[in-house]
Amino acid sequence: MLDELAEFRAETRAWLEANCPPSMRTPMPEDERVWGGRHPVFRSPDSQRWFERMVARGWTVPTWPVEYGGGGLSAAQALVLKEEMRELGCRTPLFGFGISMLGPVLLKYGTPEQKAEHLPRIARGEIRWCQGYSEPGAGSDLASLQTRAEDRGDHFLVNGQKVWTSYAHLADWIFCLVRTDTASKQGGISFLLFDMASPGVEARPIRLISGASAFCETFFTDVVVPKRNLVGRLNDGWTIAKELLQHERGMISEIGRAIGATVPDVDVVARHYLAGPDGRIADPALRDAVVRHAMDDHAFQLTLRRAAEESEAGAANGGLSSMFKYYGTEQNKRKFELILKCAGHAALGWEGDGFSDDELLICRTWLRSKGNSIEGGTSEIQLNVIAKRVLGLPD
Repeated sequence: MLDELAEFRAETRAWLEANCPPSMRTPMPEDERVWGGRHPVFRSPDSQRWFERMVARGWTVPTWPVEYGGGGLSAAQALVLKEEMRELGCRTPLFGFGISMLGPVLLKYGTPEQKAEHLPRIARGEIRWCQGYSEPGAGSDLASLQTRAEDRGDHFLVNGQKVWTSYAHLADWIFCLVRTDTASKQGGISFLLFDMASPGVEARPIRLISGASAFCETFFTDVVVPKRNLVGRLNDGWTIAKELLQHERGMISEIGRAIGATVPDVDVVARHYLAGPDGRIADPALRDAVVRHAMDDHAFQLTLRRAAEESEAGAANGGLSSMFKYYGTEQNKRKFELILKCAGHAALGWEGDGFSDDELLICRTWLRSKGNSIEGGTSEIQLNVIAKRVLGLPD
């Protein structure tokens, strides 16, 4: 097994070196991410070339079956691919909630027809998805959702509102939790897929303190959804919803790191603004904080690797997604607090010629990092999950 992985690592490194353009081995600004969809945006020919090569290899979704556009890799092989991409600085070729959230649950709960219709298009980046979960009165208490889907024979008629729907104004389709029975909170929820271009769907961006508008309010008025778009059994959507949240929490942990990758790392910032002529950071407290952060970050990566190996061996821990989501997002927030300390007044730039491009990113990205510990279930919610499901503590 080790020899096979070593051989796979060597082959993967060689392929990446030959196929990943040099410009795609640089930190990726948020506005250069490739999300795919019906109208994909590529900021450069190299970006499109890298995307197309990874799609052809099946490495946009490396562990998915080949028949659905995946690479057919084992978890261990996928981890090697991830490590080699990180080592070479290769950019993620395709982002998407279809990849990180919907795809895994469709593989488990979808009908053969649903898998054949949606999974290859997700792998090829042809459809961009958004998530219809939270509502104005149903955030942490998601089971209180009120968006209704009425049975109209051959279709459902959907009415209601979602909020904090990430990139809904740019998405092609939505996977949505709807109420199909009022007799039970969790037992009356179903999981639907539908086209955002359907009549009656409206997405309104919400402007954030960082200046971005990644989140939306989304309204549904008499939206017709064919019955074939019900995933799983009627009124059993809560089962799918909980499993999808596990994938979402892992994704958010990774997104936090991706957001942070647009700004130089802590040690680079510290040396640039604080190092003396000998390259040493004079302030012992800050020097200690930088080293501790690096150690914590390395330990977290080793833990992720151990978890992947345990999963490959059939010893997965169901509470890990909450643990990784909590630690990963909190670690990312600590990173930006430390960067602010190291950069000092240079981190306060919002616009203007008095700041470098990197400096203008620091404050905005620091603000954005705060959202990581809220979306996908707050840090407090994750601690409750860990206490109950991992530690077995009483309510």
